[in-house]
Amino acid sequence: MLHNKFWQAFFALIPLIIFFLFFICYAIFLITLFNQIPEFEADPDKVPFAVFGGLGTFFFLLFMAIFLSLASLVFYIVHAVQNPNLKGNNLLVVWIILFIFVGGISQLLYWIIEIINKRHGAV
Repeated sequence: MLHNKFWQAFFALIPLIIFFLFFICYAIFLITLFNQIPEFEADPDKVPFAVFGGLGTFFFLLFMAIFLSLASLVFYIVHAVQNPNLKGNNLLVVWIILFIFVGGISQLLYWIIEIINKRHGAV
């Protein structure tokens, strides 16, 4: 699974995709909420249903983002530890520290620099 191109790309791109999807859904939620203000003024009892209905989707995406980000973190730490190109130098420690403190962008950079470039260079 660590050397499968699909899973490497999936775990490199999914944290950033979820991040942008999260903000797009949040913007849609706010726009929908602001467009319903005249209805809320006419019938104040509808307000909790509209707000809490949108929060369900918000929390679902939040928990999905947390789960996929942690899965991506574990995948790339294990991949870096097993990468023979990083064994003899301090790059292994640098990449792991970047994974922990920077997150999704460092995983994308690792995928581009250490996996894709080395794959095309070896061919």
